[in-house]
Amino acid sequence: MRRRTFLTAAGLGAGTALGTAACGGGSSEGSSDTSTVKVAYQQWGSGTVMKDYLTGVKQTFDSANNGTTLELVPIVASENDYYTKLQLMMRSPRTSPDVVYEDTFLINSDITAGYLQPLDGWLDSWEEWDQFQDVAKGAAKAADGKTYGVPDGTDTRALWFNRQLLTQAGLPEQWAPTTWDELLAACREIKGKLPGVTPINVYAGKAAGEAASMQGFEMVFYGTGTTLYDPDSETWNVGSPEFRDSLQFIKTLYDEKLAPDPSIALDAQIGNRVSEEFLPGGTLAIALDGSWQSSNWLETGGAPWPEWNDVMGQTPMPTRDGSDPGSISMSGGWTWAMTKNTSSADNAWKAISTLTAFENNLRFNINSAAVAVRKDVATDPEYTGSNPTLEFFSSLVPVTQYRPQNTEYPRVSNEIQVAMEAVVTGQASVSEAADAYDEAVKGIVGEDRTGTL
Repeated sequence: MRRRTFLTAAGLGAGTALGTAACGGGSSEGSSDTSTVKVAYQQWGSGTVMKDYLTGVKQTFDSANNGTTLELVPIVASENDYYTKLQLMMRSPRTSPDVVYEDTFLINSDITAGYLQPLDGWLDSWEEWDQFQDVAKGAAKAADGKTYGVPDGTDTRALWFNRQLLTQAGLPEQWAPTTWDELLAACREIKGKLPGVTPINVYAGKAAGEAASMQGFEMVFYGTGTTLYDPDSETWNVGSPEFRDSLQFIKTLYDEKLAPDPSIALDAQIGNRVSEEFLPGGTLAIALDGSWQSSNWLETGGAPWPEWNDVMGQTPMPTRDGSDPGSISMSGGWTWAMTKNTSSADNAWKAISTLTAFENNLRFNINSAAVAVRKDVATDPEYTGSNPTLEFFSSLVPVTQYRPQNTEYPRVSNEIQVAMEAVVTGQASVSEAADAYDEAVKGIVGEDRTGTL
């Protein structure tokens, strides 16, 4: 998951769309109209970054492919609703897009469901594939060893903080907590000295979807030195004391009113409000969030804020007690993938290769404040000079972690959200919520594939 987090509203919009060179074949079961390539994506927030980028790609594609056009299909929905609507569309040849914007954590489950097809036949002869970093290629590779998407960028996560508010609360302008306790102490100072300012936002609950699991819980949990899943033994972590400690940290934030009121935190608009209202408005001091945040404050973003770089600072999320490596981050990523029911596999590939070609990827990474996955984009002077936060967020890559890449993770992620919401609302104690999570995971993956890591 990355950048696309949260948007309420609903429904599908119509539009236009993308492409370039191709090779390879591939069966297609979609409609007989092969002159239009439908590209489905999530339209998030109030910004136009994605729309503007795709409109430009459409112009390039349509000009280069006489008689074949791209049709953009924006899905205006919260993140979880986007996943659901996209999967419903992909089920039938009648409704399926040709190309979809796919979160990497869903690739394996969508393959199992029969929604996607591999791209290896085209990638093997696509010269530009060598420009993509190996770690990014790995994120788009499924359990069967085949690659099902071409990544457009990646991300890292850290603490964004308002320097002015922290200074008013007596904290240093270059604030850098080294433990959970130091982070909590700072939040308590802000609460005590700045009435009307929420000290911190950490996403929690089902309305926030994957942002709650990844930006919220996993940024805390992976800082304890353990993981959700061991790929070597194929074991899911249950009965974990660290899981309980992480839930307790979240519960403390909400019990002490250091985080937004649950009525705000558990609303599907929380992501938009953090980005476009609370941080620019100076009513939120700290946000545990992604590297893309500043894209909301650019001229093309949903809440242009010219002063953002003078006001906002960034610092790594510390590990629980400062133990090695001292800080933690989580990385995700999105890809452009081809549906099984595409009406023309070759035209769909043309669209994907155009979407991720150098010039288009450069523009997208600049406007979305993404961490580049193409080597030539990462070293391009226009990219490196485009955003003052790029160096910081790229520096977190050595300490970053990734979500389990298997078919079970999406269901486990949902149970993380359930556990978080239970403790935030007071419906369950930490112990009760953790026990319920453990039992749910055993039911999802089988008790023989669980243990305490």
